[in-house]
Amino acid sequence: MQRKKLSKTLKPHWVWAIALGSSIGWGSFVLPADWMNQAGPMGVILGLSIGAVLMAIIAISYGVLIKNYPVSGGEFAYAFLSLNRVHAYISGWFLTLGYICIVALNATAFALMLKFLLPDFIQQMKMYEVAGWDVYFTEVIIVVLLVSVFTILNIRGSGLSGRLQFIFCLILIGGVFTLTGWMASDTATSFSNLQPAFNPEVTPLAAILTIVAISPFAYVGFDNVPQAAEEFNFSSKKALSLIMFALVAAAAIYSLMIVTTALPAPWQEVAGAGLQWGTGEVVREVLGTGGVVILVAALSMGIFTGLNGFLISASRVLFAMSRGLVLPRKFSDLHPKYNTPTFAIIFAAIIAMIAPWFGRNVLGWIVGMSSVGVSIAYFYTTFTAFKMLKWSKNDPGFDETKHIVSPWRKVTAVLGMASSVGFLGLLLIPGSPAALGIESLVALIVWIVIGVVFYMIRRKDLMSHDREDLAYLILGDKKFDIQDKD
Repeated sequence: MQRKKLSKTLKPHWVWAIALGSSIGWGSFVLPADWMNQAGPMGVILGLSIGAVLMAIIAISYGVLIKNYPVSGGEFAYAFLSLNRVHAYISGWFLTLGYICIVALNATAFALMLKFLLPDFIQQMKMYEVAGWDVYFTEVIIVVLLVSVFTILNIRGSGLSGRLQFIFCLILIGGVFTLTGWMASDTATSFSNLQPAFNPEVTPLAAILTIVAISPFAYVGFDNVPQAAEEFNFSSKKALSLIMFALVAAAAIYSLMIVTTALPAPWQEVAGAGLQWGTGEVVREVLGTGGVVILVAALSMGIFTGLNGFLISASRVLFAMSRGLVLPRKFSDLHPKYNTPTFAIIFAAIIAMIAPWFGRNVLGWIVGMSSVGVSIAYFYTTFTAFKMLKWSKNDPGFDETKHIVSPWRKVTAVLGMASSVGFLGLLLIPGSPAALGIESLVALIVWIVIGVVFYMIRRKDLMSHDREDLAYLILGDKKFDIQDKD
């Protein structure tokens, strides 16, 4: 049975850009006012900073696994490694949904930005209303064209998309620092506008926890690194440091954009005004056209990096699941010239293109539940690292070809599992300050049902192969498998 392989074209700084650009996306530019309305400026900054620390703890497990298993599929492969093909399917199923949703959300954010800048142009050819959101044909066309451009770029190779990702990130970082510095030095702004530090309607702890709970969504993207691991043209040992650097940079950018949004006026006025785009409004009012140009440039780069990064990751998960016989083999077809998973890229893009037809509010429900899927994937990763890591060589079942002695990493794996379960609890337990709304819960149930049906259709073919064959296809070598049987 022949195992298909991807080309090794990605350089270290490109991979760092994939992690950072995917983590930032559109959220740091569009959501500051919404987040402050929930938690206040300091609640958001502390919540996202704590979230970054928790992500860093989880990232240590990713570093261990990427170093030893630099294969496409990431959490899909890890769930198979430590458990079995059923868990691998569950992990891959949730990841695919989450990644494609974020591709769609970034693309629709670009249309939302244009609606702010050119409302008369964008708000044409209204088709219908979904969940209170007016759907315009012009918006749909813009999303389709944007996704199509990045589909072509991805088909032409990860080297091209990685190089562009790095350029986009440099422009994004320059734009954020310029905006914050300009806003802070303007005589019309004041740091006193960041008071009160927390939303006075809730306790500081509840405010912080509300933001901590969205950390899987805010930082999802650093986990794009394992999806691209098979395409590294450098040692996989560098993966962890690249992820950590990306998380620090992402937390800093989020914090700077919160400050930028809160400086011009008392934050409660901005957050509670129901503005279409709070950050855009205050930048236009204080910094004028020049500030808006910089903001739009930075936001565009954030959208492009998120769209590009998650299109890479979604297609690689689909490719890995197909190579591992979980999905039809068409998904692992490679381009004859560029050696990219063409069908998987096109499939992910088409699903993302469907989203704008349902309105942004509906998409928001799906993205909300995708945080659950990401948290599940984090748990699989940390659990797998926990099983691979040993306290000492005297542990029962220790095999130096399959296990690693590292007590401190094993402790971080335990903390990572606890963090993942904590995220799930905050999202799913009724009464939690960050509990999902009924619409997101319904979307989650629907996706689970679809997944069960699809699994039952594929089950006979999947179960017809023994674990050794699957280990070779998924991990690259059956001798690396830490499980003896499913």
